[in-house]
Amino acid sequence: MTAERAGVRQWIALAVLALPTLLVSIDVSVMLLALPHIGVGLGASSIEQLWIMDMYGFMLAGFLVTMGTVGDRIGRRKLLLIGATGFAAASTLAAFSTSPLMLIAARALLGIAGATLSPSILALISNIFRDPRQRSVAISLWLVSFMGGMAVGPLVGGAVLEHFWWGAVFLLGIPVMLLLLLAAPFLLPEYRTEQPGRLDLLSVGMSLGTILPVIYGLKELARAGVQPVPLLAIGLGSCLGVLFVRRQRSLENPLVDLRLFESRAFTAALAGMFGVTLTGANMLFITQHLQFVEELSPLHAGEAMLPAIAATVVGFLVSPWLARRVRPAYVIAAGLAVSICGALLLTGVGAQNALWLLIAGYAIWNLGCAPLVSLSMNLIVGSAPPARAGSAAALSEASSEFAFALGIAVLGSLGTAIYQLAVAGTPAAGLGDSFASVAQVAALDQASMLAAQVAFSLSLHVVAATSAVVLLGVAVLAVTCLRHVPRIGSPVAEAPVTAATRGSGELALA
Repeated sequence: MTAERAGVRQWIALAVLALPTLLVSIDVSVMLLALPHIGVGLGASSIEQLWIMDMYGFMLAGFLVTMGTVGDRIGRRKLLLIGATGFAAASTLAAFSTSPLMLIAARALLGIAGATLSPSILALISNIFRDPRQRSVAISLWLVSFMGGMAVGPLVGGAVLEHFWWGAVFLLGIPVMLLLLLAAPFLLPEYRTEQPGRLDLLSVGMSLGTILPVIYGLKELARAGVQPVPLLAIGLGSCLGVLFVRRQRSLENPLVDLRLFESRAFTAALAGMFGVTLTGANMLFITQHLQFVEELSPLHAGEAMLPAIAATVVGFLVSPWLARRVRPAYVIAAGLAVSICGALLLTGVGAQNALWLLIAGYAIWNLGCAPLVSLSMNLIVGSAPPARAGSAAALSEASSEFAFALGIAVLGSLGTAIYQLAVAGTPAAGLGDSFASVAQVAALDQASMLAAQVAFSLSLHVVAATSAVVLLGVAVLAVTCLRHVPRIGSPVAEAPVTAATRGSGELALA
């Protein structure tokens, strides 16, 4: 059976869905610029500034799984509109906060509202674009909108902060959300499961009790090193996670349908996304190298990263075209081989005169990772039954949140350990336990600064080489577990979705 092809109305709907995605990615990048201004404006301590920054991510990660399932039950358009309203209201509260505690609370509400957006959007894209070729293009364009927000975020944020007070950065998204609220009822159809069953509130609590402590523990390990409290939080969250999985197996209407993992394509794509997102922690080392080793201003450092963003956009757009001619597994593996070449280029970056190599290596890295991200997203939502598209999308988003936090903790700790070993016995020894702290102290001391730069370059080499090994493992996984997946758009490719639809109940369309 040939899937119905989308028309002009559906592509306009995609443009509407891209708006909140663009907003969220701008919001993330703008906060990095706004935080120093917020600290001065509200008199926030360093700890309070960390919570202002991190609270959004904590709540986003914690509520993704729940919101994905809620969207399947009450309707994805309805949840998207609820989330957009909540995001606009919380943005207003954040903009006019009068104390650090008030802003932290507003950021928590923003995270909860944000958790409704991505799963709903990705599920709606999956439901609107039933033709595999069109769906792959739509997902790629959605990802491009995210990268576009990351690119223009620092430019928009810098302009706003130059002319207005810090709260104005939170007001950027309100017009976008209002436009979404006006257009969505006319352009977006409603999709929901007809007989969803009762939402298990105990499972909701257990999912929060699993995700929040683990994310908190990983972030604290990355920030402060090995400490008892973060390790205890990770242990408690992991134990509760085991109990959560057992409960899902016993429920008739689980919060997370573990039958999704019976699809080899779904499981392999999810695992591949986890592995590649884990290596995304390299961005931390790239940005520090640009600012402290190459001694670029934040604005110029952002400009130096634009080639990597452009390469990612190109990769997103080309991937569906390639996957129509070559099986996705081989497109993904070939892309990861390109990424490994980029990682190896980064191992040649020195402490001086290496800007071009850093920019080229990072751009090649991102270009090669793009096919996996784009095609895995398509496989994840395409291999799930339509009635579970929201849950599948939420699992993908939650997995990425875990992976990035784990990558920061593991690769960040590895890089710090290598740096501390390399800096021992040099003029920079004893000036700080991290390169960022030493760079502030040693800025006027050329010998100490050079020693710190050499040590940090070595840590970048080790982290890049470790990431190359991870990427190689993901490439092997893709070829091994995804080689049965046919080319996008081939008749066989539509069979798994059709079969899954028959076995998952009907969808109510309004």
